[in-house]
Amino acid sequence: MARIFTRQTFLIALLALSLAMGFGLAGGGALAAKPADAIKISLPTWSGYAPLLLAKEKGYFEKHGANVEFVVIQGLAERKQALAANRIQGMATALDVHVTLAAAGIPIKVVVAMDHSSGGDGILAKPGIKSLADLKGKTVAFMQGSTSHLFFLTALEKSGVPEDAVKAVDMTAGDAGAAFVAGKVDAAVTWEPWLSKAEKEGAGKVLVSTRDFPGLIVDSLAFRADTVKQNPEAIKGIVAAWYEAIEFWKAHPDEANAIMARALNWSVAEFAETLPGLSFYDKAANLAFFGTPKAPGAIYATAKRAADFYYNKKVIDRKPDINEMIDAAFLK
Repeated sequence: MARIFTRQTFLIALLALSLAMGFGLAGGGALAAKPADAIKISLPTWSGYAPLLLAKEKGYFEKHGANVEFVVIQGLAERKQALAANRIQGMATALDVHVTLAAAGIPIKVVVAMDHSSGGDGILAKPGIKSLADLKGKTVAFMQGSTSHLFFLTALEKSGVPEDAVKAVDMTAGDAGAAFVAGKVDAAVTWEPWLSKAEKEGAGKVLVSTRDFPGLIVDSLAFRADTVKQNPEAIKGIVAAWYEAIEFWKAHPDEANAIMARALNWSVAEFAETLPGLSFYDKAANLAFFGTPKAPGAIYATAKRAADFYYNKKVIDRKPDINEMIDAAFLK
């Protein structure tokens, strides 16, 4: 998912400062000078990516021989530009976004799946709006050309509502959630904790969520193809660190949640509230999702569906080679 979530003014200022000074987000939310040889990964502040921050805090990357720095970049276009220019080498985002990167001619390798949304993304609407059909003529906030756009249009098509029947307002998913709670738009395509927040405050309800569209939104970690070729052992170590973080979370959920919430500058309660809408991928889940050359897993169909969707909507002008962009070599 193009995960872009702004929680507090302080966090925005902190992240802007980190980018301006060439710093990255380290475990626990601290700022650390970037090593010259670090592999830099863009990391929007979303709970689905938080196990990466847990791995950083617990020293798992170093344990597995990977030197990693996280760089927060809020805008999707800015993240794509940074990857294309090699200012970052990896990107944690939705699989469908990785498809658009490959379609834009940026050679990438998707090396591990992190989570899939099972209710963590949804469409909020004011109380008087009872169905997707009622969105006709209404203002709906979502980020154009993003995972939210994919989810929204998929939901509209299933309900037989044409895209041009709604008044689209282009903004990030976090801003869309905030705008909805503030009463500035009729509906918003966003994620937790905005879904729960809106319902608790009586601003509206969730019309549909990714629970109604299983497997549509999957988060994954991808790197530039040249980075993978030049640093195979580091990439293997990054995947191993992800696995170890997930296992630690399973064994010590309270401690892990506290670490990840602090790293995101959320409360533990806010972080825990997002977890029912997420399903994290451990090693076994990744091996099943990627499959084998003789028996390809669901990741290929998921990526192809995204490519078909964006091509048909003219968001991309060519479909990438799905087999070329997915690399299962580092999963074992």
